[in-house]
Amino acid sequence: MSVHRDQLLAACQSLLTPERFKDYGPNGLQVEGKAQVKKLVSGVTASKALIEAAIDAQADAILVHHGLFWRGQEGTVTGWMKQRLRLLLAHDISLLAYHLPLDAHPEWGNNAQLGQRLGWRTDSHFGEQLLGCLGQSMELTGWSSAQALATHLEHGLGRAPVWVGPTDGARPIHRVAWCSGGAQSYFEAAIAAGADAFVTGEISEPQAHLARETGVAFFACGHHATERYGAPAVAQQVAAQLGLAHAFIDIDNPA
Repeated sequence: MSVHRDQLLAACQSLLTPERFKDYGPNGLQVEGKAQVKKLVSGVTASKALIEAAIDAQADAILVHHGLFWRGQEGTVTGWMKQRLRLLLAHDISLLAYHLPLDAHPEWGNNAQLGQRLGWRTDSHFGEQLLGCLGQSMELTGWSSAQALATHLEHGLGRAPVWVGPTDGARPIHRVAWCSGGAQSYFEAAIAAGADAFVTGEISEPQAHLARETGVAFFACGHHATERYGAPAVAQQVAAQLGLAHAFIDIDNPA
């Protein structure tokens, strides 16, 4: 079965409602490919490796979290940008990208899927555009220490987090705040919201000091590792709705 490219775009727009967000780049159709779509591939980033893998998988369209175009770029089609666009255009493949809308979807977004994978229930939201999630373990017991939570994160995401804990020893963790990707700037909002720990993808120099001084543990689990789940979840929902074939291709990234 195939559908028109515009039907695929309309389904994504309806599910993710990008018009609600102030974002860092264009959400939606970034590169126009063939009119008819039979197979949709999803991935985290529109890298050359993902595009090449999608070509091998005979994709007609690709849906990603990190697209090609961002605010502040020079706007030239040279180097790596030329190489990625050349592949998409030569094979007539559409590229759809959703950044903050894909983070924020309450069921299929990166933050919702990350919480689900780690067994967390979302009770409320915080931070800029309310992207951050605040909740607790569905088991309601929490963790005896930051080290115990670090072990849980490693098991759930397949990599050991970089973390900084409080200096006052083994403080129990009951309330967890999280926001996938590069959301380290949300740490102060998480502290103000009453979190015992904050989980995101990256850490910058100031957060280590805040963790030690406030007693709220900070966990950097990897930008890619925390954002592997939203794109395939959204793409699978849209593909099922439209009767399309779908495949998620995970291009490993240590960042």
